[in-house]
Amino acid sequence: MTDFTEYALNSIPLWDHSRLGEVELTGGMDPILPTPFRIGSAAAASLAAVGLATSNLWELRTGRRQQVKVDTRRATASLRSSRYMTLNGEPAAGERNAVMGVYPAQNGRWSYLHCNFPNHREAALSVLGVEEDRAQVREAVAGWDARELEEAIIAARGAGGMVRTMQEWAQHPQSAAVASLPLLEIDKIGEAPPQPLPQGTRPLSGIRVLDLTRVLAGPTCARTLAEHGADVMKIAGPHLPFNEGQEYDTGHGKLSAHLDLRKEQDLNTLKGLVREADIFSQGYRPNTLAQRGLSPEDLAEIRPGIVYVSLCAFGRVGPWAERRGFDTVVQTVSGITHRQGELFPGAEPGPQFYPVSAIDYLTGYLMAYGALTALARRVTEGGSWLVRLSLAQTGRWLVGQGQVPESDLSGIPSDFTPDEIASWSTSSEVPGGELKHLAPTVELSETRPYWARPSVPLGYHEPVWPERSS
Repeated sequence: MTDFTEYALNSIPLWDHSRLGEVELTGGMDPILPTPFRIGSAAAASLAAVGLATSNLWELRTGRRQQVKVDTRRATASLRSSRYMTLNGEPAAGERNAVMGVYPAQNGRWSYLHCNFPNHREAALSVLGVEEDRAQVREAVAGWDARELEEAIIAARGAGGMVRTMQEWAQHPQSAAVASLPLLEIDKIGEAPPQPLPQGTRPLSGIRVLDLTRVLAGPTCARTLAEHGADVMKIAGPHLPFNEGQEYDTGHGKLSAHLDLRKEQDLNTLKGLVREADIFSQGYRPNTLAQRGLSPEDLAEIRPGIVYVSLCAFGRVGPWAERRGFDTVVQTVSGITHRQGELFPGAEPGPQFYPVSAIDYLTGYLMAYGALTALARRVTEGGSWLVRLSLAQTGRWLVGQGQVPESDLSGIPSDFTPDEIASWSTSSEVPGGELKHLAPTVELSETRPYWARPSVPLGYHEPVWPERSS
């Protein structure tokens, strides 16, 4: 185990640090891709934590522990798994919208516009007063103060931010708020008797998961639970925008149903599903679901013993607690893109995104780890549990691992070899044809992680639980 990966794993809240000896890490250490941030160590550590938590549940089920193995290079590839998908031989990942990106603003500052979803794109364009044309957007942004544009876009219900240095972010009130929180929180929110795991041959056999998350981080959590045997049902609103490539990437192992929570009948259907569920994962902004009677406390009343996983962008405290955000937004405001651009300039000068979606996927793995840990507590001591974390907390953890020395950053390959990708991949028959994609990364000595169901389009199934898996 490399020192940096052990350091990263030790910084994740574990029940027993002596169990690190059950983890085998291969594949070398950072830098693996061209970035100073220790994305390989962070990926291997978060996935090793998932493996240890899964092994813990297996021990509760059978009395036997498992050895956990994670390849650091393979774990790093998983941080951009959509890049390696093909559908019927053609790339399956969606393209970013043409006007999404970083633009120069007044006084040498830079502004990032998140425009992948139509509603966020319309918000940005309405503030700028231009059409959907990159040249027009560039000209309009150049006339704005970057901080004022950030606030105007947020006020218009959009997403984006001013590029800050790490020093500037360290002095921001929201940075201080995030620093006041641990990496993730696992709290008991209700009483319930201990509940043994259902019968089954996999670590999560018979465990039912409701996935009310979008984009990458939250859906990755539920996909990770599915690879260890959970029955996962993705719930999507038919009126909400989505990215088809992202759904292929994060949909492995899941059922998928449509429910419009603005309608009382659909809301009641969801509450009926909750009564038979074990884990409820949501990624709406704070208090959004509470308005529908779906707060953690509400669900603990509906289903005593529920494990409620709650994701937000910037943490549950601070002036930005209610703000929309994505991996790229957190990179922008926290100094990551500024530092990446210093060391790895792009075709044009200015800030750059790191070459993976590290915060998104790492957060998904950490959400799964939290859910697994809370589920084990439900088995041993009972209760209903709340797991809370945010993209910004994960970003702070990633940056906290330190940076690769600049002297080690020359000549880093930009991708993995075709043979590596082939050895890490599998294929599934999906409604649209043959989907080739990365297989699960974690290896366990007794129970092989795999997805029992292929990715399907959103709303493909009825919102009805099947018989519990065995």
